[in-house]
Amino acid sequence: MRDSEAFFQSRLEQIRAEGRYRTFADLKRRVGAYPRAYDHSLQSEVTVWCSNDYLGMGQHPAVRAAMHEAIDCAGAGAGGTRNISGTSHYHVLLEREIADLHGKDAALLFSSGYIANDATLSTLGALLPGCVIFSDAHNHASMIQGIRHSGAEKYIFRHNDAEDLARKLAAVGARRPKIVCFESVYSMDGDIAPVADLCDVAERYGAMTYLDEVHAVGLYGHRGGGIAEREGLSHRVTIIQGTLAKAFGVVGGYITASASLVDFVRSFSPGFIFTSALPPAVAAGALASVRHLKKDSSLRVLHQERVAALKRELVKSELPMIASPSHIVPVFVGNPLTCKAISDELLRCYGVYVQAINYPTVPRGTERLRLAPTPLHSDPDILWLVNAMQGIWDRLKLVPAAEHSYRCQRRQITPERPSASRGSIA
Repeated sequence: MRDSEAFFQSRLEQIRAEGRYRTFADLKRRVGAYPRAYDHSLQSEVTVWCSNDYLGMGQHPAVRAAMHEAIDCAGAGAGGTRNISGTSHYHVLLEREIADLHGKDAALLFSSGYIANDATLSTLGALLPGCVIFSDAHNHASMIQGIRHSGAEKYIFRHNDAEDLARKLAAVGARRPKIVCFESVYSMDGDIAPVADLCDVAERYGAMTYLDEVHAVGLYGHRGGGIAEREGLSHRVTIIQGTLAKAFGVVGGYITASASLVDFVRSFSPGFIFTSALPPAVAAGALASVRHLKKDSSLRVLHQERVAALKRELVKSELPMIASPSHIVPVFVGNPLTCKAISDELLRCYGVYVQAINYPTVPRGTERLRLAPTPLHSDPDILWLVNAMQGIWDRLKLVPAAEHSYRCQRRQITPERPSASRGSIA
């Protein structure tokens, strides 16, 4: 026991020395004031710039009302696994709504998006005879874990490279089951996959496609069905995986596909069979969120406008923003200790919460701040953030990495504290 404790401490000290030790911000989100939150450690209000509640649906009146009603009607927990008393009518309705959102026959809920990826890929890869899985080099850890757990033969193709995928598919026997796994919006760089090109290649070689849309559902497409819906490609993707914990503002994950494929995963996946069902109130809140965003695109439109406004100010400031076509706005730092120091100073001195993103979430040497604007971030919020970052960059005399070809502008900034009003930055 003593040796084990010494091992634990030594490894923790190692990641502290590398600037990779993670601490939690002790926040209380405030309904009606999002993206404001109360930081219990600082005992003051902060503005959150790194939440995955991209549209603020976690505080939406329709979502909260649905959850209250479900608690009053059905109580707190589900009471069991989906197979043993844990399936409520809220779960059934939510799965139908998700299947409809993506134009598929059926859907299946999981406790998280991570579990949805791990459970589905591990089950398919293990049970499809001779299955081979092809994985994009930048895929999320949950997909990588599911592929590893499957024990299936695997190939990694270059990020967003349909030609490299084609070469690797061509090297595998035509009769073997094949699954091509990729994401639509990649969460750390914000780039978007060439979904049509990857589907073309997969279809040419008779492969199934598995598309992770967790950072796109609710945000893209006429009804919030993600990049595949936006580009009219949902019908060409075999399995679409999504989350209820980001743009939909609640928690949970799902897959949606043909009825037989979904039933296969439901019937054979340990990650589904042996896990308690989501609480009915969570399913009810997610159902209300999906329904709202399917019929009302106003938050999506405003979200994109706010993203564009933040990017314009970052470009003007000449801070080292990593350009992306999506709503994810990374600012390059390139050093874990510096990245954490910037994050700490933003929180302590400016009341701005932006989490430092370090290894293993991103490769060493590519550490960054990942900004996630919402429809509720005002123009003063944006200017306060950018001016604060400029001041820190100047004080630390930070020079962006050469490959990004950005300059730091050497000037002293004295920002004004933002008001809660929202305007439009020209």
